Amino acid sequence: MKWQRKHPVAAVVVTYNRKDMLKGCLEHLLLLEKEQCDIILIDNASTDGTKEAIQDLIDRQQVYYFNTGENIGGAGGFRVGSEKAVQLGYDYAWLMDDDTYVTPLALSELLKADRRLDGRYGFLSGIAYWTDGSICNMNRQRTGLHKKLEDYTKDQVPVIMATFVSFFVKADVIVKYGLPIQDFFIWSDDLEYSRRISRHLPCYAVPASRVVHRMGSNQKVGIEQDSPDRLWRYRYMYRNEVVLYRREGLKGYLYLYARTAFHLLKVLFKAKTAKSEKLKVIKTSFKKGFHFHPQIEYVNLEEGKADHDESAGG
Repeated sequence: MKWQRKHPVAAVVVTYNRKDMLKGCLEHLLLLEKEQCDIILIDNASTDGTKEAIQDLIDRQQVYYFNTGENIGGAGGFRVGSEKAVQLGYDYAWLMDDDTYVTPLALSELLKADRRLDGRYGFLSGIAYWTDGSICNMNRQRTGLHKKLEDYTKDQVPVIMATFVSFFVKADVIVKYGLPIQDFFIWSDDLEYSRRISRHLPCYAVPASRVVHRMGSNQKVGIEQDSPDRLWRYRYMYRNEVVLYRREGLKGYLYLYARTAFHLLKVLFKAKTAKSEKLKVIKTSFKKGFHFHPQIEYVNLEEGKADHDESAGG
């Protein structure tokens, strides 16, 4: 059975071992009002029975399922999913994590903004709220290198960075500016990608487009507070941030050094566990960043011709 495109927008959802959370994400996407989308699910080789849990949606062609074969991280998942969306002939890709629960008019409001702007933008970003109705701290769009969105009253607000929680981008922008960097694995892949685009095109947050990010907490936890078993994640963060900010020239370097120094001080004065290990993670990962030069990959359009004939089961 060949996959048939039903709508111009593909929601690209990346998942890994969170089948219950994922089912809620997919249910909300299927309940969109006014404007609907197709769903591309990128599974980073989950081992918790994810595919079996949604097999009925796959069989009914409500979900295009693709298993990466290994855990390539969120960055890898979005790289694969963005390319798939273009190869399968979609006009837009709407990127989100598996804990993103869209509201009924979230897509409709993004498409309204697309029409208002007459397509003259790089990306659009919906507003993420936490489960208690407050703005989700980690998903606030950036209006500058260290300035976050404050104005939620306009139809659209200029921004330069956004996360992959309701990130709406046209296929031709993906083709022109490339794919998210898979080598980032996790952390800052969305900030790098959004900033790569906003350096060339105006980009906007759309306050009327709302999603709920069902994170465990809305409190921002830094390395100084985090548990030792989660320190591996910060190796990617501090390395990847060097790639993100060095591209901004002197201003970016100044911000990068100031930010890193501040984090070192926070560990020195606030960390209650694994202080020396945390300091080492920051310093070694920061240093690695200056030797880290990942290549930007572009959509393989030739391979895309074959993707039109792929089975919906992946």
